[in-house]
Amino acid sequence: MDLFSRSWTALRTAVADLADEDFARPSGCTGWLVRDLVCHLVIDAQDVLITLATPSDREPTRDAVTYWEVADTPPTGDDPLDALTVRLAAAYEEPHLLKFHLDDVGSAAGRAAQLADPAGKVSTRDEVFTVSDYLSTYVMEWTLHHLDLIAHLPDAEQPPAEGLTRSRAMLEQIAEAAFPASFHDSDALLIGTGRRAPTEAEQAALGGPASKFPLYLG
Repeated sequence: MDLFSRSWTALRTAVADLADEDFARPSGCTGWLVRDLVCHLVIDAQDVLITLATPSDREPTRDAVTYWEVADTPPTGDDPLDALTVRLAAAYEEPHLLKFHLDDVGSAAGRAAQLADPAGKVSTRDEVFTVSDYLSTYVMEWTLHHLDLIAHLPDAEQPPAEGLTRSRAMLEQIAEAAFPASFHDSDALLIGTGRRAPTEAEQAALGGPASKFPLYLG
């Protein structure tokens, strides 16, 4: 629960620190500018609020690892929902409006997470999770999108180290394969999710596990 809050606070702070011109830069998400990614974060925050307000009396059907669906092909940005996000982001026109909306909805999502019972059960996508597992999935979501946000902003603050480490561990659990210990957590996440290709040296160091990566998570 604390790691969810730290990861989410760091990401929202990174958005708040963006200059207006940064919103027109590419993000690490295929086909999306930074403004499109920030709009997606608003939608994510709404999803957190909706899910935490959707209790279930059924037994959990998934956990923080099995939550993730793995696609066979990388995203292209042409998915209808991705295209809708681009149109919604453009409708804001001014970056400060996006910042305000994310701060407003995002703060509410953060408070709801802090107030939720970790052992409670909630439903989303016709699946049931414990609150703890559900929020754990968002540690990886926030961490990956933090890396996406700063992909072309080299001086920006990195995601929290503990979020990077936890996200790497989750990715390795999903893949049932581990990265070499020499890999920095952020490099493991970027390579492991197809956000960048490994160098020749990294490819050689990966060895057998290289066949398990990248994973295209959704």
